[in-house]
Amino acid sequence: MAEPISDIAALEALYGTPGAPSLRKVARFMTPLYRHWIMASKFCVLSTVGPDGTDGSPRGDSGPVVLEQDPKTLLMPDWRGNNRLDSLRNIVNDGRVSLMFMIAGSNTIVRVNGRAYLTDDAELRAQFDKAGRQPATVIVIEISEIYTQCARALMRSELWSDPDTNDDLPTAGQILAEMTDGEEGGAPYDEAWPARAVKSMW
Repeated sequence: MAEPISDIAALEALYGTPGAPSLRKVARFMTPLYRHWIMASKFCVLSTVGPDGTDGSPRGDSGPVVLEQDPKTLLMPDWRGNNRLDSLRNIVNDGRVSLMFMIAGSNTIVRVNGRAYLTDDAELRAQFDKAGRQPATVIVIEISEIYTQCARALMRSELWSDPDTNDDLPTAGQILAEMTDGEEGGAPYDEAWPARAVKSMW
């Protein structure tokens, strides 16, 4: 069994010191260029932590995935999902969050770390109105730091330039059928899901 590294000094000795640019690029609020980049992003991953563990939740929208309330605060609508509420439960219990903003075709990722809380404030919810539909809650994110991530992970994976052609990947319906011993899921689930999802985007 591999021995775990449990000492920070030992860990740092394996890697050395961070380069100056990786520290100098950190902002504590929305600068003009960070604002431009984040407002162009329609997708991010929201990471949270709570008493039952961690959660990483994909978040996407037809326009900017967040809005700026002020240079230190972002607003994220909680649009319809599967109602597990994993991320939201974590935020209620422990406000620490991280967001990774991505734009298709760009190897840049912008990270925001901070603290968040939920609100059902009517005025904030109304900012995200789509044809009379509003999110049940809005996630208010108080920014601690913003910075660009190293691009090497996306470059190594060739995520945008070399799309995988794994036609034999299992579908969500097949996975659900596996987990329920065939009681749910399968081809009927996969066939019905796209139309059902389109009707419940917002």
